[in-house]
Amino acid sequence: MPAGKKSKPTYFNAIMGVALVLFLLGVLGWLLINGRSLSRAFKEDLEINVDFHDNVSDESVAKLQSILEHQAFVRSAKIISKEEAIQMENEVEGANIVDFLGYNPLFTSIALKLNEEYVNRDSLEKVKKFLLQSNVVRDVTWPNVIVDHMNSNLRRIGIILGSISVLLLIVVIFLIDNTVKLAMFSNRFIIKTMQMVGATRWFITRPFDIRAVINGLISGVIAVIFLWVVMSFAKAQLPVLALLNDSSLVAILVSAMIILGIIISVISTHRSVVKYLKMHVDDLY
Repeated sequence: MPAGKKSKPTYFNAIMGVALVLFLLGVLGWLLINGRSLSRAFKEDLEINVDFHDNVSDESVAKLQSILEHQAFVRSAKIISKEEAIQMENEVEGANIVDFLGYNPLFTSIALKLNEEYVNRDSLEKVKKFLLQSNVVRDVTWPNVIVDHMNSNLRRIGIILGSISVLLLIVVIFLIDNTVKLAMFSNRFIIKTMQMVGATRWFITRPFDIRAVINGLISGVIAVIFLWVVMSFAKAQLPVLALLNDSSLVAILVSAMIILGIIISVISTHRSVVKYLKMHVDDLY
């Protein structure tokens, strides 16, 4: 390996520097993943109330429930009888509504939860139109204000976090590139000496490129370890984060951190070596 003893501390600093910026990028990526999971959880927890006419039989209600459970937009469909509905309402109001009115004003209904992509105004209107085709359905309702504000706020948050991610990615690439260039600066005389004794460009650049792959891999692994510590601490403090965790997206994030560290390290190292090969000896000082 054509790297003298003087370069070892520089390599260590470069590895830790790259690991730090990858870690920062990883933290933001993890926040984006949790934000995405939280958005999905909010949307999929929204209930659509499908109310039935008062004279509808239990068999008709069960039949419609079975039909809904086989629809692509449905996540779950739970029947709520008139008795269950009034009991829940009594708990909310803190009073017996039947005793006060003399009758049960509520209807048998189905509490419908949709898949995330259908929780928006246009899709909900289509679902309502589909349900009202049945002559046993009295009405279909949902909290309009909540849906509108939720989608608006989640969209705004997504744009803000996405913009920060792009900006941080650019900064990360710039910082890693300059960190690697600084590490290669201490090797400039070794590179030029090898060229002067007749070594080919490929022979000179190959060991440095291999070293860059190793350094990038080490930096990525260190960054992943730091990220795992932060994730574990956050989940211990907020257990709900464990429920929102998407293992596949986290795996993609971890892989991207390591790959990004390797790619930028190799490109920056190769460019630096080629740069010193093209320079005149006097310009190295």
